Amino acid sequence: MSRRKTPGPAQPAPRKRLPPVKPPVFRKKPSRQAAESWGRWAERLCVWRLRLAGWRILARGYRMPVGEIDIIARRRGILALIEVKARSSWINAAESITPRQQRRIGQAARLFIAQHPAHAGLDLRFDAMLVVPWRLPRHLRQVWRPLE
Repeated sequence: MSRRKTPGPAQPAPRKRLPPVKPPVFRKKPSRQAAESWGRWAERLCVWRLRLAGWRILARGYRMPVGEIDIIARRRGILALIEVKARSSWINAAESITPRQQRRIGQAARLFIAQHPAHAGLDLRFDAMLVVPWRLPRHLRQVWRPLE
C-alpha cells in the first residue's frame, strides 16, 4: 500500500549547499591615511579655537606650488600664517617644524601677499598650533621669522 502525503503545511524546497563563506577581511587603514585624517581633524579643531579667540579665518589649506599654509587668519592688524602640527606629545609636535618647511611656508606667504595686496599692510606673523590627543590646541605665536 502506498502512503500518500496528506495535504498540510507546505514543505520548503531543499536548499542547495553553498560553499562556506570566508569572513570579510578588514584591513587596517594605512598609516598615511590615518595621519591625514587626524591632521584634518586637528586643523578643524584649531580653526574652532582661533574663531573663539576672535580671529577671522581667511583661508584653510592654502596650496601653492612652493608650499602649503594650513591656516591664514587675521585679527586687528595682524596676519597670522599658522602651521598645525598634530602629534602624540607637545615636544614631538614642536620639533616637527623643520627649517625646510619654514622656508616653504615663507615662500607661500610671499605669494599669498602678492596675490592679495589688501593684506600687504598688515603685520605678518608665523605661528604654530600644536595638537595632542585629549588636550586643547596650543597656539604658539611668532614661532619663527622668515629668512629673506
